[in-house]
Amino acid sequence: MRVRATLLAGICASAIAFPAQAQDTDEDFADFDDPRLSSNVIIVTAQRQNQSLQEVPIAVSAFDSEALEAQQIENASDLQLTLPNVSFTKSNFTSASFTIRGIGDLCVGVTCDSATAIHTNGSPLFGTRLFETEYFDLERVEVLRGPQGTLFGRNATSGVVNVVTAKPELGTFAASGEFEYGNYNSIKAKGMVNVPLGDTLAFRAAGFYLNRDGYTTNLYDNSDIDGRDMYALRGSLRFEPTATTTLDLMAFYFRENDDRLRIQKQLCQRDPTGVLGCLNNRRDFDSTNANSTLATVLTSQELFRIQGIPDALALGSVYGPDGYANFDEPDDVRTVNTAFTPEYFADELQLQAHLDQAIGAMNLSLTGIYQETTVDSRQDYNLGVLDRTGYATGLNTLAFFAANGLPTGLAPPAPAFVPGSSAYFAPIADALIPNGPGGQLCTSDNDDGNLGAFEGNSLCADVPLAFDRSVQYQTSWSGEAILSSDFDGPFNFLLGGIYAETDVSENSYYVNGFGLDYATAILGTFSAFGAGAPPSYLATSMYRNNTTDFKLKSFGIFGEVYFDITDRLTFTGGLRYNDDSKSVSARTTLANFLNPFGNGDPFTSPFVGSFDADAGVPGNQLLQEREVSFDAITGRAVLDYEFSPDSNIYFSFSRGYKSGGINPPLSPVFAVSESFGSEQIDAFEIGSKNTFLNGAAQVNLTGFYYKYKDLQLSRIVARTSVNDTIDANIWGLELETILRPSYNWLINMNLSYLNAKVSGDQFFSNPRDPGGGDPDAVIIKDLSNGSLCAVTGAGANAFVGAVNGGLGLQGPTAFPSDGGIASTGAFSICSVLDAQTANPAFAALGPINVLSPGVEVNLKGNRLPQAPEYKASIGVQYTAEFDNGMSLVPRFDLAYTGEQFGNVFNGNVNRIEPFVQANASIQFNGADDRWFVRGFVQNIFDSNSVTGLYVTDASSGNFTNIFTLDPRRYGIAVGAKF
Repeated sequence: MRVRATLLAGICASAIAFPAQAQDTDEDFADFDDPRLSSNVIIVTAQRQNQSLQEVPIAVSAFDSEALEAQQIENASDLQLTLPNVSFTKSNFTSASFTIRGIGDLCVGVTCDSATAIHTNGSPLFGTRLFETEYFDLERVEVLRGPQGTLFGRNATSGVVNVVTAKPELGTFAASGEFEYGNYNSIKAKGMVNVPLGDTLAFRAAGFYLNRDGYTTNLYDNSDIDGRDMYALRGSLRFEPTATTTLDLMAFYFRENDDRLRIQKQLCQRDPTGVLGCLNNRRDFDSTNANSTLATVLTSQELFRIQGIPDALALGSVYGPDGYANFDEPDDVRTVNTAFTPEYFADELQLQAHLDQAIGAMNLSLTGIYQETTVDSRQDYNLGVLDRTGYATGLNTLAFFAANGLPTGLAPPAPAFVPGSSAYFAPIADALIPNGPGGQLCTSDNDDGNLGAFEGNSLCADVPLAFDRSVQYQTSWSGEAILSSDFDGPFNFLLGGIYAETDVSENSYYVNGFGLDYATAILGTFSAFGAGAPPSYLATSMYRNNTTDFKLKSFGIFGEVYFDITDRLTFTGGLRYNDDSKSVSARTTLANFLNPFGNGDPFTSPFVGSFDADAGVPGNQLLQEREVSFDAITGRAVLDYEFSPDSNIYFSFSRGYKSGGINPPLSPVFAVSESFGSEQIDAFEIGSKNTFLNGAAQVNLTGFYYKYKDLQLSRIVARTSVNDTIDANIWGLELETILRPSYNWLINMNLSYLNAKVSGDQFFSNPRDPGGGDPDAVIIKDLSNGSLCAVTGAGANAFVGAVNGGLGLQGPTAFPSDGGIASTGAFSICSVLDAQTANPAFAALGPINVLSPGVEVNLKGNRLPQAPEYKASIGVQYTAEFDNGMSLVPRFDLAYTGEQFGNVFNGNVNRIEPFVQANASIQFNGADDRWFVRGFVQNIFDSNSVTGLYVTDASSGNFTNIFTLDPRRYGIAVGAKF
């Protein structure tokens, strides 16, 4: 396979350091004959072999260590500011989405595969924390755009990010260190030492440490939250016993323990009716209407009356003021008001071994990696403070019943209170209001298990708490073997295989709230009292989507052939067989069965037999257990024509694949598919890579068209992320340029256009508008479970009004005219409405339907989420060299990201505005680059750039979580090397 020396490392290796030599920059400004301009060859492994970047017929960008430093690329989030058609955002559940050409991690769940494969030294990573850590002591970062189904890992439908660590150098002692101080009291340190151990062995150790104050002010206690306290260590050993044998061993550990916010801010166009919580037209700095939430409807006077429970025990009315009615949401992305300080812990261990053995004209590569990851995060669920004033009547009544029992309502000599009934209320008061109705309110804590306030495990505060927790423990390993040739003739090949396993021993998402504890206790104790059961609550007292075990077993066999048809025309052909098997045990619980107070673990309750985690299997199951398998054959074909040693054009076709998965069980149960299918993508790409003017200019142009089948897409149903599949067509253009008018000047400019839309007729209900734009429909907030349904038909409003009258509820009401909702809304019970559609008394109203979760709308033509239509970036760097060997290097970078949407339903409420980010630095280098001093500023304009959205479900009030880039940062760094 031919290897040709070319310029730089694509879009971003443009900041490579050159030897500092004095010269007259004015005379040489347009000197294209300067040999230093074409002296660099950047090697990448995009085709699992070492090749110069400009030779590879793939859209690939590479950043070496100097480029990462110069462009202030500190982590994965920063990559999006330079790369065409690449975006990155944090997401709701301690994860992230790295999107390439409109394809990212739109699938949410423990059984989902990543669309963008993340690798370390070519090995696939699972659940990696590399999105939290910062880059240090790297050889380069490679980003491959487009499906890489033939060679890399377990397939990648959008692309690959390969982080290549710096390796030990034989026979050389070296060390370097860097210290940085910046605003927010940011302290960062990096270091490396390389130690030779004889002629054939070397050891390298590197690490970094970061500690800074939070970016976000918490008005509740005037503290700063969303800070960082993290470190990472890496040790590497290289052994070269012969010229044909290289063994690399690497151990890496990362740890973070701080108050990081998973979610930067919650936004809402407040719904005054309380049915939706948030409206459908825009995102305001406001809180959801708490009357729309599950905790409120389950503790409402209206539901208690329907259930025959004294409404004096209720915490309020869905028609009255809600807990956020008087809450002032700070009109600033960096300011919140929360009584719960966020907690964030993550760590990761990687152990990797890699052997390269030359066998004549062939090379055998063996790689294995073992990985352990943990992430555990808690924060305020609503990022707000609930008003407890409306709870007074209910809490006073609870205390009275706990002390006296239920009133009989009978005249003497009959007893005033039901004998023994106080025992049903005393455990509730003891757990939730231990210091009386005016004291602190206690909420179930959420450790690894289901033990809450009624088992003595609670958090208490002056205000009602509501918080969530996202936690996962995962281990993984993989082994890969590749045999490749380097024959002198026109034919070469690559043959390989990979096997990977991952095991998630715990994946849970909890939502805890004082209102949930109160509801499960009151509803449970009346159920137990009526049935003659011992005093009990409805378990679990917290919402928990719990995967107790997930296993993935995957293997692939792949190969490619490379044939030089002529001296200038090369053909590449590849095939791969993929096989993925998944098994999962899971359940979703909240208020499902009675558990006696003081019993302990709810799943040892004598009433647990009434719980069914799997409606699809006869009998009652404590866990839903599913197994699925997927296999596919993928491949690619490439024609690469070389016009000259500095210019080529290629055309490729590739088929990508991503395995399907299993949807979690729902509570309450809705009709959704138990599993979702595999993705398939047919990708066509044409590209040209060119170097001009003896290396002074590099221009790469790429065009692509994707035909996507069964793109996995997540939506919230019954408080749980479920995944569906849609079809999509995607096409776009990418222009990457690097200009060097002289050795001292460096200019990189990039442009991209992306058109990513849903194709064909695809029907789904919009969680923000279950009425689907139908003016005759009535959107129902279900008092029994907090979900939404839609009643449709010309007589829907009259029908709901009549049924609600019998339930003691109000009829439909209109939403505000600027809310983006054409339908009316009402509180009711969907199952009751559904049953009444068959009542002959309503026949005159015409056909009436009750649709859960709502009216389906056609998504055809909608743009895919996280797919900016336009992106552009420019970077300018100048090196001023002095006669004493020192140099001064200023650099400026500007990046524009165009309009995108955070949700496939599009619309103004889901629109993410375009944003601009600018960075600048100036670095003074000592002679021979032995030391430096650097000043820097990131996000010069202090933009609150939103990168992604997450819409919560109906039972949470449909508020929107947003994720942003960091605010303006500036500081100074000093470093030295030996």
